[in-house]
Amino acid sequence: MLGHQRYAEVLSTPFRPPSGTATRRRPARSGVRRHLPYGWISPHRSADLLDPSPRGAFDDATHLGHTALSRCTRDALWAHHHGDWRHPAQITGAWWDGGRVDRTLLAARARGPWWDLLAGLGVSLVVSREYEHLLLTLGGAASVGQTYFPLPHPSGIALAPDRRSLFVASTRNPNQILQFAPQPKAEALPTALAPSRTWFYPGHLYLHDLAFVAGVLHGNAVGQNAVVRFDAEGSYERCWWPLSIESLGEDSRFARNHLQLNSIAAGPDLVRSCFSASAAVPGTRRPGHRNFAVDGCGVVFDGATRVPLVRGLTRPHSARFHRGALWVDNSGYGELVRVGDGSSEVIARLPGWTRGLAFVEGIAFVGTSRVLPRFRQYAPGLDLARSRCGLHAVEIATGRILASIEWPGGNQIFAIEIAPADWRFPFQGARAVITEAQRRFFYTLAALERRV
Repeated sequence: MLGHQRYAEVLSTPFRPPSGTATRRRPARSGVRRHLPYGWISPHRSADLLDPSPRGAFDDATHLGHTALSRCTRDALWAHHHGDWRHPAQITGAWWDGGRVDRTLLAARARGPWWDLLAGLGVSLVVSREYEHLLLTLGGAASVGQTYFPLPHPSGIALAPDRRSLFVASTRNPNQILQFAPQPKAEALPTALAPSRTWFYPGHLYLHDLAFVAGVLHGNAVGQNAVVRFDAEGSYERCWWPLSIESLGEDSRFARNHLQLNSIAAGPDLVRSCFSASAAVPGTRRPGHRNFAVDGCGVVFDGATRVPLVRGLTRPHSARFHRGALWVDNSGYGELVRVGDGSSEVIARLPGWTRGLAFVEGIAFVGTSRVLPRFRQYAPGLDLARSRCGLHAVEIATGRILASIEWPGGNQIFAIEIAPADWRFPFQGARAVITEAQRRFFYTLAALERRV
């Protein structure tokens, strides 16, 4: 019987009469109106070709009149606007979806005594996960654990020399550098980091690593094949570049990325610093091209001579000095490498694209990432199926992995920085609604007050 259906459980649905013509259902036959004037489509689409559309009658309550309709629409729109931009993560990151974090990105698996190791060292780690748009802290204090701060494409991280603030590069267009400061007097979330200042820079800088050299913040302007120096007013100037790019004309040497000059091993000054790059000299192919040569083409430049100090690397990142030695992540082979006298020694091989490096005493914290499919040719020494997103504590004397933490749903690690054990970000857990403690924390920020 029409309108009557019997399910397998022998339970009947209520009887309903057949639908009339004023429904949203379309008939099986084509209802295309022919001979329409050019450039005009009829709005009268309904279940019957000759009947007007029922949508206005059903949806728009036209019988109330235009004034009532406008008032209803306006009130709803105003109520919607009133609720917008209420999550502090949206405001601080200037990002509409900043308050929404997929919980799978935060799910972590520790291997070995990871948390005990951090607690014993008395530090926390600040980590940038660039393609997931997340900053993390992994706290050595038992009460901290993992916290996060949403930020568009975070990359380089640098702790200020006085250890009172943290600087982070955000490399979407335009670039930003954000300064974070802890709030030790905050009753809610004590010692949590809050953004206190931000500077905007042109996207063509393409900032990567950050480092303090001679007490001043510097960064890799990868888009200009140079290192730039920043001042507190938001200005920057180029202060170092490889000798090889001077073979290009003055108009082109700083115009686009030729070398992927991506990290700074900070010394007392620029002359005693070192800088990693994927290529030693400009070529016909540039970073980003599918056939850009990488295997064994990477170098570390000497700050004094501006020529390669060591060659034979593959997409090196995160050059750092520790205990008088130069270290670098040989990313394309998943290696941690110690550099000396023009040669390199592999200390450890890790499961993924190595990037992100920081030291505490005799332990190196090394980040590993998955390889983006479009860049698989840049990782000739990796088993892509076994690559992991995680951090690994490596004993530098032996190369032994002491402990690790992995994010099964994670993707990319860029930088790691050592920070005080109780530092944290104000967000914990993938909550879409802010807590009262978070609300009070941002409402009473001391870092934004003028101090005289």
